[in-house]
Amino acid sequence: MELKLSEHFTYKKLILYVLPCVAMMILTSVYSIVDGFFVSNYAGKNAFAAVNLIMPVLMGVSSLGFMIGTGGSALVAFYLGLKNPKKANEVFSMLIELILLGASIIAFLGFIFMPQIVSLLGASDLIREDAILYGRILLLSEPFFMLQNSFQSFLATAGKQKLGLRISILAGLTNVILDFTLVGILKFGITGAAVATCASEFVGGFIPLIYFLHKNNSGLLLRPAAFDWKSIRKACGNGSSEMLSNLSTSLVSVIYNFQLMHAAAENGIAAYGVVMYASFIATSIYLGYAIGINPIVGYHYGADNKSELHNLLTKSLRITGVTALSITLLSELLALPIARLFVGYDLVLCEMTRTGFMLYAISYLFSGFNIFGSAFFTGLNNGKISAIISTLRTLVIQTLALLILPIFFGLNGIWCAITAAELLTLIVTGSFLLQEKKKYHY
Repeated sequence: MELKLSEHFTYKKLILYVLPCVAMMILTSVYSIVDGFFVSNYAGKNAFAAVNLIMPVLMGVSSLGFMIGTGGSALVAFYLGLKNPKKANEVFSMLIELILLGASIIAFLGFIFMPQIVSLLGASDLIREDAILYGRILLLSEPFFMLQNSFQSFLATAGKQKLGLRISILAGLTNVILDFTLVGILKFGITGAAVATCASEFVGGFIPLIYFLHKNNSGLLLRPAAFDWKSIRKACGNGSSEMLSNLSTSLVSVIYNFQLMHAAAENGIAAYGVVMYASFIATSIYLGYAIGINPIVGYHYGADNKSELHNLLTKSLRITGVTALSITLLSELLALPIARLFVGYDLVLCEMTRTGFMLYAISYLFSGFNIFGSAFFTGLNNGKISAIISTLRTLVIQTLALLILPIFFGLNGIWCAITAAELLTLIVTGSFLLQEKKKYHY
């Protein structure tokens, strides 16, 4: 079924439209998960801890792609809703140029200063060299990873979610096959895992780049475009919540690692790594829905279709509620099998991981609503509210909880910090949705 942004979305149409985006996000998260599985089981828990120590930094620097992709897709969809495809294509082309330029600069600087970055993260002598090596190799493909992140949103705006899904499947298979070959068979350890991820990111970013450079039926085409600073500010403002969310998540992950290193040494970081890998899947479902719904909201906002905005909001809240209950229940049931899959070779580490994941997974009841709320306001081109929601849930409240709860509850307080942050942020999200109803009439 070919669906367009201008549709009236029933539950079936809405789910069909966003499903490829959800699948794309899940498959993208598989890169890190597969790396973690092979590194942990074939290179040992210290190498696994090294990957988890540097991963927050690598995800943080990729936030430029998320910001421009989500904020830019909302702006492009807005111009499409205004029936101005020429402006939509100019903005699209300019933003891709901006990503390539920004990503190259970030990757170059990160490669040079990686030893200093690893030292600031508090790496012990056991994991320092592995963390530097893994980080430097992955920075080589950073421009393509940022492109991949942004194209996930732009493909949804262009109505080409299925193409995006096929590209993500190909990239994911590339990662799995190379991890199996380089790490599992050839025993190249952390180097093999990093090379496998680089190759998959190249596939995920290069193929859609080639697609949009050639004439196609998506309505979007890449052509040389002059920088329009007003549009750049608007796109970055729209997507600032997504950038702040990624940067904040990365910063908070660093704080988690500091706290866990203090409480449980390398075992704590390894356990947190497993919890994060499992969390990638849950969060990917919510983020995939947010990426898929964002251009729909932007289009109908541009078309001044208030009844459809109301329809999208009510249906999305119900879908998110059912999804949240399902993900949380499934996570609690699978906590032990997941722990065994990654660190079953160490009973103490396995039990620490199981307990941590069961406590952490309670947050899934609330996080989906906050992620959707932020995306909804991004689609309405209200980057300010979107950024407030994202910053509260991923940085401000969670950091305070991470610093305070361990004082009273020890290691369990670290695992529960995110639930406290999501629950308190949900109150803010609900308040904004009620407050802004008069302005947007949804």
